[in-house]
Amino acid sequence: MKIFIMRHGEAEHFAQSDEQRELTDRGRSASVAVARVCAEKGFAHFDRVLVSPYIRAQQTWQEISACFTTDHVETCADITPYGDSEQVADYVAALVDLHKLESVLIVSHLPLVGYLTAEFVTDMIPPMFPTSGLVSIDYSPEKLSGELIFNIHP
Repeated sequence: MKIFIMRHGEAEHFAQSDEQRELTDRGRSASVAVARVCAEKGFAHFDRVLVSPYIRAQQTWQEISACFTTDHVETCADITPYGDSEQVADYVAALVDLHKLESVLIVSHLPLVGYLTAEFVTDMIPPMFPTSGLVSIDYSPEKLSGELIFNIHP
């Protein structure tokens, strides 16, 4: 199965709260550029999309959704910046098993995206993600491990 992990696009530095920071124009365009490259690589459909409730992640999904098709989009409160990567990985594994998913896209934040990547790719140091960065992982639920397929930067 394929797991895609994307960090939200560039966001404003200031807002009433971290949760309310909105994407900049550059964040919008960079996210779409990354999504187009992913789709051009043949990955334009996701069985499930999990999106952080924070505005910048929701806006990232809104921008990139035109490049993809999906069966189901879920706002997931556990994938905020300091979410528990082990818990999220277990949740994704349970979704995959229950619904027989072949592909999942997660739109989230640093530092979680790095830690989550390391949860799925064994023996990997959590990578740094630029804004709008996306990784693709070929994950084996049976082996509980995966390998990095590609990494797209804006």
